[in-house]
Amino acid sequence: MPIRNRFAELHPEITAWRRDLHAHPELQYDLPRTAGIVAEKLRLFGCDAVVEGVGRTGVVGLIHGRDGAGGKTIGLRADMDALPIFEATGAAHASTTEGRMHACGHDGHTAMLLGAAQYLAETRNFNGTVAVVFQPAEEGGAGAEAMVQDGLIDRFGISEIYGLHNSPLLPLGQFAIRSGPFYAAVDSFHITVRGKGGHAARPNNTVDTTLVGSAIVMALQSIVSRNTDPQQPLVVSVSSFRTESEAFNVIPEHAILRGTVRSFDREVRGMTLDRIETIAKFTAESYGADAVLGFDEEPYPVMANHETQTAFCAQAAREVAGDCDTNAPRTTGGEDFAYMLEACPGAYIQLGIGQGPGLHHPEYDFNDEVIPTGCSYWVALAEQRLPA
Repeated sequence: MPIRNRFAELHPEITAWRRDLHAHPELQYDLPRTAGIVAEKLRLFGCDAVVEGVGRTGVVGLIHGRDGAGGKTIGLRADMDALPIFEATGAAHASTTEGRMHACGHDGHTAMLLGAAQYLAETRNFNGTVAVVFQPAEEGGAGAEAMVQDGLIDRFGISEIYGLHNSPLLPLGQFAIRSGPFYAAVDSFHITVRGKGGHAARPNNTVDTTLVGSAIVMALQSIVSRNTDPQQPLVVSVSSFRTESEAFNVIPEHAILRGTVRSFDREVRGMTLDRIETIAKFTAESYGADAVLGFDEEPYPVMANHETQTAFCAQAAREVAGDCDTNAPRTTGGEDFAYMLEACPGAYIQLGIGQGPGLHHPEYDFNDEVIPTGCSYWVALAEQRLPA
């Protein structure tokens, strides 16, 4: 069965939910409005149980099938949080909170899973239980790990769990997935450089941290080009360089570099972190400065799909879209759904929203035309995994 007719009827309503969430973005675990709306709608739909505060601010709704609470339980997960980005879409539903926006489509993910939950609660054309999981803090903060540590899998008896993410790199309505490592491990680092500040007119009396930091940035690029097997994917990016002074005539005492490492192999990951520390330390020393490596956030592990569950996802995607690419390229993006896949068999699929501004771009906006496809996919997966 392709896209369900019910979602053609619900499309305007689900779109309105999505745009309301887009207009009121919330960050990480601080989701009082978003989580409140999710819980309210799940109760309105007639979910058999709605549990709030899982993993601090996550929400779980339980929908029992025709056999009541018997049988197995599968989890369907959507993320709820936005990003600290200034929106530039100019849309009528643009963010009403300056410096925050849904630039990754989590508003669309939440709306599509809510739509699927409404349909499943109406029809209950399955046996067992569907747990709809609404997660906080995917964009840093490891909300998936927090939910797992709070008993998500054992507490609700989840035997399989599934995730979905929109992709502006895929045609509208096209699905893509792969078994095994799919999204990279992510480590966020910072390097604090300490030198000797002074007047910019007399650099000979200083140890210039801007110069030292720049040398470290350039030297770090040698890790990928000269320390890593060319067959092993690796990204080392320095994305922030700050000093305590913005004056044109002051050489600053301190500089802080921030960046990320994206890797798929445990040994490559360990080698890279060791090399960053060594390069920073000895490059700084060669200029008469000090450099100390630290880490900003919980590192996200490699997100690896389970083979059997990957096949289940592809089957559901084919039912809805007629086809599914099962050899999607690995992505160096990070995804904390990895924690859920470490705790429970499952898989994560991509859904194309058509070409447009990329994820985390200030002009990005979720394409509402894909909503019926995403909702239908969730329903197809639930009904296939829990046949009536």
